[in-house]
Amino acid sequence: MSSGEGSDATRADAALPPVLDAIVVGAGISGLVAAHRLKRAGLTVGVIDAGERPGGVIGSVRQAECLFERGPNSALDTTPLIGELVEQLGIRSEMRFASEASNKRYVVRGGVLHALPTSPGAFFSTPLFSASAKFALLREPFVRASDPHAEESIAAFVRRRLGEEFLDYAIDPFVAGVYAGDPEKISVRAAFPKLHALEQRWGSLIRGAFLGASERKREKETAKNTAKSFSFAGGMQTLTDALAASLGAIDSDTRVTRLQRSDDGVFTLQGERQGRMLVWRARAVVLATPADAAAALVREHSGDAAAALDSMAYAPVATVASAYPKSSIAHPLDGFGCLVPRKENRRVLGVLFSSTMFAGRAPAGTALLTTFVGGLRNPDLPRLHESEIAAIAHDEHAALLGAREAPLFQSVKRWPRAIPQYTIGHLSRVERAQSAARMLPGLFYCANWKGGVAVGDCIKNGHLEADLAAGYLHTP
Repeated sequence: MSSGEGSDATRADAALPPVLDAIVVGAGISGLVAAHRLKRAGLTVGVIDAGERPGGVIGSVRQAECLFERGPNSALDTTPLIGELVEQLGIRSEMRFASEASNKRYVVRGGVLHALPTSPGAFFSTPLFSASAKFALLREPFVRASDPHAEESIAAFVRRRLGEEFLDYAIDPFVAGVYAGDPEKISVRAAFPKLHALEQRWGSLIRGAFLGASERKREKETAKNTAKSFSFAGGMQTLTDALAASLGAIDSDTRVTRLQRSDDGVFTLQGERQGRMLVWRARAVVLATPADAAAALVREHSGDAAAALDSMAYAPVATVASAYPKSSIAHPLDGFGCLVPRKENRRVLGVLFSSTMFAGRAPAGTALLTTFVGGLRNPDLPRLHESEIAAIAHDEHAALLGAREAPLFQSVKRWPRAIPQYTIGHLSRVERAQSAARMLPGLFYCANWKGGVAVGDCIKNGHLEADLAAGYLHTP
């Protein structure tokens, strides 16, 4: 090799960016937690995100002395990892748990809000379920468990074990509240693995609820139906802002367009920001993006993995924050909010009583509501003009809550791909997606299309994938 060639090669090497230990693509809650954990492990980490700011769908907004959320309004304190994280970030003093008043949760039946029963006595006296539905529960411990390898929708699971009425007025609204989805399509094994495991382990949900309690205590996990809801004094964005601050510089407003891995195990990522081409290098990559964005990056390496990711459906949702004079609402708003079953044929999935849930969300005398429109029930509604979506929310507030006056203000946010749907075949799709990671050692997925959609699930999965990546990087 001539000296000239050697000089050119040296200049080319100097032009390449340094090789980091890991790059996380996506700065939603999952990606931020993964990056934070990797950095705490002493690794050099870069974070790239297509959004204008880190945080993904989490975003807190102040308007007219009110504080409301664009995305998740709260999270459930289901794992000790959450407490550890807020301690590490120094935001424990900002953490707020939902008020005692919000312990009550309503479900709509016949256009009327009924409180979900929280005790045996309340269950047998509630008008939410008919007498025949209540007594039908006595047969549940004697219903045989399904084939452990068979895949069943949550609707079929509930019909089999609890009956049609519990599907209509308990599970359907719950699925709409969590996934904005259709229980006829959602896989019980993929979306509610603990429920499926309860049946398989104990042969009965009722028996498992009692006998499995000590097991959950040993694992230091809290069941979602008993976990406390929490947020922060400044809203949920406090968490993602603190995570972003712990990481330093984040390449925001930047889209990764290509992912390659060389024979020496180094990944090269190409991307662009405002027309400028950029390059990054790392020994490990964590894809913390929606499924379609992950598909675009793995397509040239595994067409089947990309096809599996592309086939994951998402539900569209619009959120509407509405403020009213409290005196203009007939309902006392003495709870967390209300869920609306499909059977009610209404145009909202549910309404949160935000100013009841957490203190300081609205001035005295003002009621703040957060309403969810769309989902797989009404996927066209989130595409309407913002004024039309706001009008739908107000009409439903009038019908369900007795709102007698126009709102003081309304703010609408559309999410065309809000929540991934864990439909029948989802676990198989996730396994197919993993084939790209097997072909590209050092590639990891960390996003809410696997492992759960709740904030707590994302935090838990961020820790898990970060630990897997760190283990890979530390392997000789």
